[in-house]
Amino acid sequence: MLQSRVLVIALILLLSTTLPEVHSKSIFEKDRRDWLVIPDAVASYVYEAVNKVSPKVGQFLSDAAQTPAVVSTRNFLIRETTKLSIMAEQLIEKIKYLWYTRVLGY
Repeated sequence: MLQSRVLVIALILLLSTTLPEVHSKSIFEKDRRDWLVIPDAVASYVYEAVNKVSPKVGQFLSDAAQTPAVVSTRNFLIRETTKLSIMAEQLIEKIKYLWYTRVLGY
């Protein structure tokens, strides 16, 4: 039982979610720059499964996900992945421009 608790806590801390945000995000939203939405959804499902089995452990996981260390790490990852997404979008636009002007001659 202790090993499963440690595993669930590690999963939640690894995926680091704030539960109200998960339900408001769509994984398949087209112009989405937040790469953490899929791990957030997985963490939400894990939380719901654990909460059904043991509400006390579910509350502990919820509290653990709200700790300052987890929240600050998650916010850092969101900021950095957003920067990477923007740079990737700009690179794709430049490649498209070069393709249309240099290769196709438009």
